[in-house]
Amino acid sequence: MKKNVIIVGGGFAGLELAKKLSGSQHFKVTIVDRNNYHFFPPLLYQVSTGFIEPSNISYPFRKMFQGLQNIRFYMGELVNVVPETNTIETNNGSLSYDYLVLAMGTESNFFGNENVKKNALPMKTIEEAVNIRNYILLRLEEAARATTSTDKERLSNIVIAGGGPTGVEMAGMLAEMARNISSKDYPEITLSAGNIYLINGSPSLLGPMSKKAQAVAYEVLDRLGVKIVLDTLVNDYANDEVILSNGSKISSATLIWASGVIAREVKGLPLGAITRGRRIVVDEINRVKDCSNIFAIGDQCYQTSDKNYSKGHPQLAQVAIQQGRLLGDNLKRLEEHKPVKAFMYHNKGSMAIIAKYKAAVDLPEGFFKGFFAWLVWLFIHIIPLVGFRNKMKLSLNWLWSFLTNDPALRLIFKPVKQKN
Repeated sequence: MKKNVIIVGGGFAGLELAKKLSGSQHFKVTIVDRNNYHFFPPLLYQVSTGFIEPSNISYPFRKMFQGLQNIRFYMGELVNVVPETNTIETNNGSLSYDYLVLAMGTESNFFGNENVKKNALPMKTIEEAVNIRNYILLRLEEAARATTSTDKERLSNIVIAGGGPTGVEMAGMLAEMARNISSKDYPEITLSAGNIYLINGSPSLLGPMSKKAQAVAYEVLDRLGVKIVLDTLVNDYANDEVILSNGSKISSATLIWASGVIAREVKGLPLGAITRGRRIVVDEINRVKDCSNIFAIGDQCYQTSDKNYSKGHPQLAQVAIQQGRLLGDNLKRLEEHKPVKAFMYHNKGSMAIIAKYKAAVDLPEGFFKGFFAWLVWLFIHIIPLVGFRNKMKLSLNWLWSFLTNDPALRLIFKPVKQKN
């Protein structure tokens, strides 16, 4: 009898695990996800700025698994894990498992600030990215109709909370758009009407990256006119006013939240298995603490057995991919009664695009920047995309948009309420 493997979450970690188990004589695999598609989170900010289409970075699970006899897709959202009966409950029904793998990733962390949670714009999903695009365009339309300079400034100002890769990339893209597009699309709004603010709680941008990368990011964004505020937190946001920890206030109808993440909640696990940031404590093979057949991989897990990362791994795509691959091998080894291998993260480096033709790349061998770094970033982000058509579409869209400085995706789509 084949063992039932349920993978909750079809992101980088879950997808790599499913690939490893495809065609296996030991397992029947079911991927459970609340969306019917896999998407590529590192490029969400380009969807939110109207630079690429959502379909460029998305691919349907069912099409992906065509012809794979032992892999199935189940659309649903996890409600509860019941270890005593080896079942999970979803909003669409219950499923039983022999092995359960949690790979649900993270969601935005608002640090208990209800006003920010209610009024800011997070960017962790396709829907949220499209919402940001719609919201910014609607505010610009309002600014074009506004009759006072105060209203024009409030509606044109954009504040980004968080100076990590997402915040930096978002600020750079918006600054490029303000320079190359806004004056043509919105002649009613002068260039000086609004500003882009990047607020970061630490003393430098791109905290996990090298000092050189941090300096390049600051220099490029500053040259583009981004107002960078360091060592400062967003304390509150209400009535179109961003209140900062240094006591200052920014009048802005738009606050984009890229300031932190928290693991998605999983109900039903042993209390001792959950640690700070709601991450799930796992051992060296990603098995959940106090569980025999439940595993967690990717951003959702907290693993301290790796001697180089005794305080847990960074929540990066490469960690998720490598954990998914190794767990696939280890599940096969368990079924074949072979010794398993402990996870050790191989750091391949990190990178961030800052503006057009400007990027910073940290590799174990060294640092480089500029146009070549931008090209490396470009190809690194195309290669992992699922589907040849997606790669071709994205490449052509990128090429045209960068050559013309005028992407044509500035469309406001207002979703209607869906019937169940």
